[in-house]
Amino acid sequence: MLRVEHLSKSFGGVRATKDVSIDFPAGSLTAIIGPNGAGKTTFFNLISGHVRPDEGRVLFDGADIVGLSSLEVVRRGMARAFQVAALFPSLTVREALTAAVVSHRRGSARVLSRFPVPEAVRRADAIMEMLGLGPKAEILSANLSHGDQKLLDIGLALAMEPKVLLLDEPTAGMGPEERWRMIGKVHDLWRATGMTVLFIEHDMDIVFRIAQAIHVLKYGAVLARGTPDEIRRNQDVIDAYLGTDHRLSETVGEA
Repeated sequence: MLRVEHLSKSFGGVRATKDVSIDFPAGSLTAIIGPNGAGKTTFFNLISGHVRPDEGRVLFDGADIVGLSSLEVVRRGMARAFQVAALFPSLTVREALTAAVVSHRRGSARVLSRFPVPEAVRRADAIMEMLGLGPKAEILSANLSHGDQKLLDIGLALAMEPKVLLLDEPTAGMGPEERWRMIGKVHDLWRATGMTVLFIEHDMDIVFRIAQAIHVLKYGAVLARGTPDEIRRNQDVIDAYLGTDHRLSETVGEA
């Protein structure tokens, strides 16, 4: 589905990504973790077309997508929800999702149509139902709670009908209860759709709870990769990122 080969990127004299090669099988749920400055968001920027790598390939459904615009990458089937939600603040939840669906399916000329295509409204309602946003359908996006804004941002990505979904710190800025609610929605979404999902996350309890595979970055390079149990016990990862608490504690049960 998605394969990254020898990806490298420098900004000035700083090498942000160093010869990264990772394979993401179709239908997988993968966490990208690492200390601050490890290159996680840069990695997402490279594979989603927001930044062009200096070297390497990004193979999506067998085709190299390096050099394509981020819009064309979306059209190929890769969508992204950002750490800071990118919303339509003056639109209701239903209006925002409907506009996104219309934009994707019909072209930007009809985004502001006064009478949206019924099919687009049905798709928007289905996304709301999937994410538990149905009761918030008529609330302005700007008036949603932080957690619901993040869910709406994921919904806007789903409106692009992706095969691969990138989530950049989906629980950032949330309290414990809201964080677990969010990650439960992400896990349910993954199981319901069979999409390939990649997510960046700092909360290791969440990572160990839901990820099938984990790739650890440090200074832009892959430090380790493996199952949650393997990563929890990897001494290099413990020294660089986790600390001893995660090595000594029991693995959290599967969701």
